[in-house]
Amino acid sequence: MPADVLNPRFQDAVRESFARQNLMRVIGAELLRIAPGEVDLSLGWRDDLSQQTGVLHAGVIASIADSACGFAALTMMAAGSDVVSVEFKLNLLAPARGAEFVARGRVIRAGRTITATVADVFADGTLVATMLGTMMARRPPAQP
Repeated sequence: MPADVLNPRFQDAVRESFARQNLMRVIGAELLRIAPGEVDLSLGWRDDLSQQTGVLHAGVIASIADSACGFAALTMMAAGSDVVSVEFKLNLLAPARGAEFVARGRVIRAGRTITATVADVFADGTLVATMLGTMMARRPPAQP
């Protein structure tokens, strides 16, 4: 395990946090891969997630990219941390048509509180979007 991993149970932390994320369950996203500073999510095509021209809605693309970034950041955070997005920018690069969508999130630079991330979203292997995101570690209040 890399020395910069602060939580030896980072995979469990990601799985537990992902299980609590209701939106990912609603849209049918799944965890594909968890590694230090990296998380991949997958989402199968569903017509009810498309927009009027028959491609995956940009809001859904943003959601899986944001979650991939956030969970990638969580792998580098201290045990007991949770993660929230501070900001992100999404570039839509091609129509999101395909049977399977994969969001690959990775950490660019991990800090104690703020982590810079990037995610690429692929539709059947074709790059359709990229996101640059800033994630913040939230820690539970200290116990008296």
